[in-house]
Amino acid sequence: MNALTIPVMKPASARPPVSTALRLARRSWRLQHLDSAQAIALAELALALALESGDVPAQARARLSRGFHLMYFATPGEALLELAEAQRCFDLAQDRAGHLLAAAGIARCQWREGRFAHALERALLLRTEGMQLLRHDERGILLNTIAGCYSALGRSEQAFAYMYQALRDSGPARGNGFDAVLHCNLAHELLQIGDCDEALRHVDLGLARCSGLSNARLVSVLLINRIVCLSELGRPQEALPDIARVLALPTDASGRGTMASHFETLAIAVLQAGNAELGAELVGRAAQAVRAPIPDEYIELAVASAMLARAGGELERARDHLLQALPLMAGPEADGLSLRVRCLFNMTQADVYERLGDTARALAAMRSCQALHVARAQLASRARYQAAALHTELLSLQHKLDENDLRRHATERARAELQAMNEQLSRKVGEVQALQTALRLQASHDFLTGLFNRRHLNDSLPAMLALARRDQQPLAVAILDLDHFKATNDQHGHAAGDMLLAAFGELLANHGRKSDVAFRYGGEEFCLLMPRTHASAARRKINALLKLWRHSVFPLAGGQLSGLTFSAGVIDSRVAAGPSDDLLKAADDALLVAKRSGRARVLLAEAPAATLQ
Repeated sequence: MNALTIPVMKPASARPPVSTALRLARRSWRLQHLDSAQAIALAELALALALESGDVPAQARARLSRGFHLMYFATPGEALLELAEAQRCFDLAQDRAGHLLAAAGIARCQWREGRFAHALERALLLRTEGMQLLRHDERGILLNTIAGCYSALGRSEQAFAYMYQALRDSGPARGNGFDAVLHCNLAHELLQIGDCDEALRHVDLGLARCSGLSNARLVSVLLINRIVCLSELGRPQEALPDIARVLALPTDASGRGTMASHFETLAIAVLQAGNAELGAELVGRAAQAVRAPIPDEYIELAVASAMLARAGGELERARDHLLQALPLMAGPEADGLSLRVRCLFNMTQADVYERLGDTARALAAMRSCQALHVARAQLASRARYQAAALHTELLSLQHKLDENDLRRHATERARAELQAMNEQLSRKVGEVQALQTALRLQASHDFLTGLFNRRHLNDSLPAMLALARRDQQPLAVAILDLDHFKATNDQHGHAAGDMLLAAFGELLANHGRKSDVAFRYGGEEFCLLMPRTHASAARRKINALLKLWRHSVFPLAGGQLSGLTFSAGVIDSRVAAGPSDDLLKAADDALLVAKRSGRARVLLAEAPAATLQ
């Protein structure tokens, strides 16, 4: 129990005296994020006193503090031994809350060893009891452990929910500096879904909080997250001061420790910025670093090595570095790879193969990268609305809860108000989560057809167009309109019309490449985006869809619908050099010409105006 927790009032005779060793151990625990060097010094002193006097509760708490320090500054194996001993001492002292904290630490060490599913299973078993017995930052530590396991397994929605709940319980007033850790972890998770601007905001919040702490390790991880953000945004030159600052931090027990130095991450940013000399030094240091079996780190080291070889003109060597890492991309370890690192690997692979003249392998790598970008965008779409609403709602209520707790925590009335606020917060979280579930579906998908909607098209097309132009590849855009749809509605009713719209949506979804993206454009109009596809090839594909649609038969009461057609206009980004709106207008103009020319046809658009082909 930390110093800000409201104690349960007991008769004076029921409270055992607190030993000097236990007071030191508790203070060490509270300082682990505020002042890491002082925390470990106090833990060592408390443990020595506890062993000398046979004080089991103090020994348990001191070992807990030492175990978490080793987890951050040494290796998971060393931390596991200390935490297991702490758990044994907590059991002897009949301290269940301490036992749960040690168990959460053990689960986190297993996660750091790459046993993600096992660690999650272990942590989830602690959740119900932990929510009842743990308070404030200690509860946040358990929730953050669960969030980290979900993050490692690529389940960002669950990770965000637990992180924000942890942030609620570990605010600045009672979090003992753990809120800075949570801002760091939120930034990392936002990077996985590609939301670099929001990740930068959380990095800045974490660094601002660190200005009042003495924890060089936490500062280094926050800076590394900012370096990744800037690299992802294509601004590696801006990351160079942060890289210099990280390298200047101490690496002993009072600084970054011996694990997770992330030299490979720094090397990637440095090489992107064009500094091959420093990049070579960092790649060498990364190869020699002590590291946990985290797949992302090995893949990043391979990418950094390949980038260094590429910078020196050794393209075959660059390819070999990537080939050596390829089993990690497809083997059992692939479950622990983040989408961000997968994208980075495939982009590097595509570039190396292109420089080697191996266009087939370069194209395959680029297609894999595009599929990963789509998966990343879908993950972001699912998580973004929930994350934004939860962030605003929970922090607003958290501030009110903090003020209440600090003002009245010494009275019975304050305990009652705190309980009421927690219940209100729990209900509000439930309401927000239910609302976000509905909003998430409404925001990006059309309910009737299951396809993406017009809003998602407006979000996706500019990014896909920018990617196509950067890679000097065409992006085909087609707008399709069901012929005589109003007449079908008038003759057979809206139920029949809805059936046709749903069936056409299914046709588009089931007869495209994985990289093609279909949208309901509005009414009976649909839009199809086809990356790396010329307009002529897109026209052939849509003509094939027209043939399938013409041969489709739909039974109705007293008859059937058949011989249905649609009209379409097609263009690609190499024909229209303007923004995304110009592509859509050109395709729409070609569609209008197709309608006026008798329907049931697919026409190509030419810049600046549509012409009959």
